[in-house]
This record gives sequence, C-alpha cells and structure tokens, in this order.
Amino acid sequence: MRILIAEDDPTSRKVLETLLIKWGYDVVITCDGKAAWQVLQGKDSPKLAILDWMMPGMEGVEVCRKARNSDSTKTTYIILITAKGSKEDIVEGLQAGADDYLTKPINSKELQARLQVGIRILELQKTVADRVTELEEALSHIKTLQGLLPICSYCKKIRNDQNYWEQMEGYITKHSEAVFSHSICPECYEKYAKSQLKQYKMTQKAQRD
Repeated sequence: MRILIAEDDPTSRKVLETLLIKWGYDVVITCDGKAAWQVLQGKDSPKLAILDWMMPGMEGVEVCRKARNSDSTKTTYIILITAKGSKEDIVEGLQAGADDYLTKPINSKELQARLQVGIRILELQKTVADRVTELEEALSHIKTLQGLLPICSYCKKIRNDQNYWEQMEGYITKHSEAVFSHSICPECYEKYAKSQLKQYKMTQKAQRD
C-alpha cells in the first residue's frame, strides 16, 4: 500500500515517514498542498493520503475538496491531521471530504489503527468495484425477451417492433443469446419426412421405368 504524506513541518513529516516505513508502507513525501494535489492526480497515485490541515500553497482541506470533485480521486482515503481540535474544526474537515481526522500530537497506535481502517475500506471498495465490473460484463452479454409477443397462430411468425412479421428463429436470435440448430422431431418425421421420402422413391422408380 502506497501512502501520501503532505506535511510542511520537517519534524512531523519525518516522524510520519519513519512510522509508516516501519509498518511496511511505501511512502510518498510532499511538503505542501499543491505538491500533494499533483501527486494525487498522477498515474498510479496513492489511494491513501495523510494531509496536514495548514500548509503553504494549498491547505489540506482544500486538497480534500478538490479530491472529492475529481473522478480520479473520489475514492482516495484521506486522513486530515491538525492541531485544531474543536468540534467545529472536525466538522469542517469532514465536510471538506476527509474520511478521518487526527489531532496533533499524533499518537502512533491511533494512527496505525486508523490506517488499518482506511485500508479495509479501500479493499472493500475495490471488491465492490470488481463485482460491479463483472456484473456489467455479464449483463452486456445477456439479452432477454420480455412482454407480449404477437405470434401468428398458423405460420408461427412473430410481429416485431416495426410491425413486420418475421420467422420465429430470426426474432429470438436477435433478442436473446439462443442459437438454433435444426432437426426434426419423431412426430414430424412420421408425418412429413416419411411421406416425402416415399414420394421421392416413387418419382425415382417412375423415371427408371
């Protein structure tokens, strides 16, 4: 898991970097909001970001707002960290688009636990997205016949949406995944095929005579 750190304070940035590397994460470091936003917009960008609220160039809450308004970063899991700890600040951060909120000084165990929550959510999102993709692919290969089908009671042709009558096989093939292979049932064989075979033999005999 790659994690973006955006922190302008060198000491706090180094503490975060050391902890994340120790826990086995691949870390991308930035020092301000503009650089963080550029990383998030890049190819194969980190799906989890730790953003300081107060940074030069662009604050963390502004990065959150931009991330939530971009299709490529809507699902990025963002943890906002700040020295601000009032309820109003927490509400503002969450309304800006942060998924979680931590106040300084950061407790390492709390940070680790919240990262694990974020990773579980990202994994769940990926699982759901994969399932949706599989269903869309499956549905793209499925055609269904629905509603009332006008069918001729004599020749068995079906009237289509353009009010033309067409063979049943052609209509069903166009509106479903069915593929027809023609054969003959025993009843029709007795009724038609045998008589045609008999007629053919009689014709051949007559020609020889």
